[in-house]
Amino acid sequence: MEQGLVRGSVGYRRLTLAMLFAGFSTFSLLYCVQPLLPLFAHDFGVSAEASSLAVSLATGPLAVAILFAGVLSDRIGRRPMMVAAMYAAGLLTVLTAAAPGWDALLGPRLLTGLALAGVPAVAMAYVSEEVDAKSVGPAMGLYIAGSGIGGMAGRLGVSLVTELVDWRWALAVVGIAGLALADAFRRLAPPSRRFVRQRSSLSGLVRSAGALFRDRALPLLFAEASLLMGVFVTIYNYAGFRLMGPPFSLSHAAIGAIFLLYLLGSVSSAWFGGLAERRGRRLVFWIPAGLLLIGVALTAGRWLPLVIAGIGVVTIGFFGAHSIASSWVGRRAHGNRGQAAAFYLFFYYLGSSVLGSAGGMAWTAWGWNGVVGFCGGLMVVALALAGLLGRVAPLPLAEAAPPRAMGSD
Repeated sequence: MEQGLVRGSVGYRRLTLAMLFAGFSTFSLLYCVQPLLPLFAHDFGVSAEASSLAVSLATGPLAVAILFAGVLSDRIGRRPMMVAAMYAAGLLTVLTAAAPGWDALLGPRLLTGLALAGVPAVAMAYVSEEVDAKSVGPAMGLYIAGSGIGGMAGRLGVSLVTELVDWRWALAVVGIAGLALADAFRRLAPPSRRFVRQRSSLSGLVRSAGALFRDRALPLLFAEASLLMGVFVTIYNYAGFRLMGPPFSLSHAAIGAIFLLYLLGSVSSAWFGGLAERRGRRLVFWIPAGLLLIGVALTAGRWLPLVIAGIGVVTIGFFGAHSIASSWVGRRAHGNRGQAAAFYLFFYYLGSSVLGSAGGMAWTAWGWNGVVGFCGGLMVVALALAGLLGRVAPLPLAEAAPPRAMGSD
């Protein structure tokens, strides 16, 4: 088999830049509609929880499709699947901008989620196959960095263009940018040289999945993924509804600027990840989870700086806890990191889809206090599960796989 791409080589630089574009495009296209939920509710005459379907109907199908995308890529190849996924998602976002009605808008969003599953489910395998083992970390780091920056830039860019023109032009711009990034990825990403076509049997997949769910820690970590992501998405989904109304009455651009708080998440994930490596995940995990709960409580205030600070603390806590949990899954997964990552992402995006929409019911029924109560209840459960995780004995060093973060929102 050919040697993998080594850090510093031309091929390695092309691949890492391509992965940066892939992460940026994927998460800007997936979450670009989040700041637009209040406008969707107004323009289409739907409730807050119904407007959240613009997010949930993308993340839900993505969660399910992730479980199968990796298996499909074993047959058709990693790079072709990623290229097709990025082109399809960009085109579907342009179509979303032209949707004449609410139902017509939700259809392309659902298909966008299905298409985008072909990137996060395959990215780690593509990099691991094509890059020398000692150079994998920086390459995946750029993909994850692109994911975080793309998620922030997509939301912020849509808010700014909406303020200047309208939300349809904003989505069209994001979709066209997605198509441009897809073409850049196609041109830059090196053809697979070390890919070996595989055919996985259903019985084998079921057996390996059973082994994952018999582990004492992994099911708890999967549940944490849903709870943490559900709280995080709920806060960001409905903060715009609250801040556009009295007593705050912020403009759409000002609300979009709140997504700059994602920069705190980039710092938080790296810092808590390093702290967990030094002190142990069991001792550290409850700290960012506790911060997330404190941040939720702070958002209940009626003083704008306190509310913004609360959203910032939520962001710090979420990214820190997600960083620890995702690397913990990689540590516990023995030789089955790929399927473990797929299940982690399945529950992660399931939390975004189901709990993110359920939080809208709390908003409609009880306003922001309902959102705070809903998210606070989820975090109490998450902290209880963190206590159970702290009692799970660590694996022997010989069995533990190297930790690997599994992406961003």
